Amino acid sequence: MLSSSKRTHALWLLSLLMATLPVGAATITGTVKNGTTGKPSIGDDVILLKLVGGMEEESRTRSGRDGSFSLPAADISAPHVVRVVHQKVPYHAVAKPGAASVGEVAVYDAAQKVQGIAQSEDVMIMQSEGGQLRVTEMFDLANGSTPPRTQMGEKTFEIFLPKGAVMDSSMAAGPGGMAVNSAPVPQADEGHYAFVFPLRPGETQFQIQYHLPYSGAADFAPRVSVPTEMLAVMLPQSIQFSAANPESYNSRDKNGVSVRVARNVAPGSTPAFHISGNGALPADALKNLGGGDDTSAAQAAGVEPPRPGGGMAVPEGTPDPLDKYRWPVLIGFVLVLAAGAFWITTRQPSTPLATPAIASGSGSGGRTSMVLEALKEELFQLESERLQQKISPEEYDKAKAALDATLSRAMRREKSNS
Repeated sequence: MLSSSKRTHALWLLSLLMATLPVGAATITGTVKNGTTGKPSIGDDVILLKLVGGMEEESRTRSGRDGSFSLPAADISAPHVVRVVHQKVPYHAVAKPGAASVGEVAVYDAAQKVQGIAQSEDVMIMQSEGGQLRVTEMFDLANGSTPPRTQMGEKTFEIFLPKGAVMDSSMAAGPGGMAVNSAPVPQADEGHYAFVFPLRPGETQFQIQYHLPYSGAADFAPRVSVPTEMLAVMLPQSIQFSAANPESYNSRDKNGVSVRVARNVAPGSTPAFHISGNGALPADALKNLGGGDDTSAAQAAGVEPPRPGGGMAVPEGTPDPLDKYRWPVLIGFVLVLAAGAFWITTRQPSTPLATPAIASGSGSGGRTSMVLEALKEELFQLESERLQQKISPEEYDKAKAALDATLSRAMRREKSNS
């Protein structure tokens, strides 16, 4: 047994050691499971990202033989996100403040083409203004591959814009995630774009906005790249719609809104139509499309509402992570801004790619510009939520501080690259 003096000395050393440890120091644990094979995923990069005062990598490791991982954290009372990279595709799990485990993180094997991907909705919302036709188009895709796999490549989802159209903005949202800016890559033929954004098992949503010159009449020949259950055109009743084949579209008009719907559209088929006239959608329809209740004008017209809305809703049945941890998740999914570009920066393409978001620069400078613009959009959205009292003052202050820090870093990086 230790003598009294030695015991006292040992206790003193232990106290000194404990005093030097950060308050709340611990580890965040979890396991990585390959949802394709049903087995533990071995050797994946696992990264712990701290979300206080910005987004900083705090520690990293690799998943072990049983898929488990353990990440040192200075203070688990702070919110964290665990990123797991499997076959160059990132997957994220939110570590709730105070939680020592994120549980099981599901990853999936990736392939450039996956069987079982279909489009449930392609919704085009049209209105004219000042000699221009403005179009918001929303796509809802389901990855029902068996066994489940992630589709990831240079052309995970292809879209086609009408001749003369100019892209204004684009967003994407993965299964259970929030909408983030994601710029599609222009292809060789005019109006042809491809998203570099992973189609993980489940539901992925895309939204684009574009405009084109409009003198009061225009012809459209929509093209879909995957089988589509519903192709819908939504426009004010003051704009007339006529289909090349009248049997291609069902119609219903209500509350100043016209909705035309084509069902079961296959790639290669062209449900063409002609529009004429001018007008804007009623204000209440725009309000609903901007993130209001689900009783949108399309639903009132007897059609399922375009779920992406103005802010891309989470699939039905998915718990809303913003209920209790709104600001950590808000910041956490800003990380997903890099998800689409992550694969670009880690792969080695045969030819260089250029996107509108990267056109202002090249290499890391261009990617910084893309992230910078996305962060500005997040700040604008945060201010909107504050004005609408959708977020508490405490949540706003924390989210604003984190976004400001990240924005400041991105601006410094862009300045150093200029």
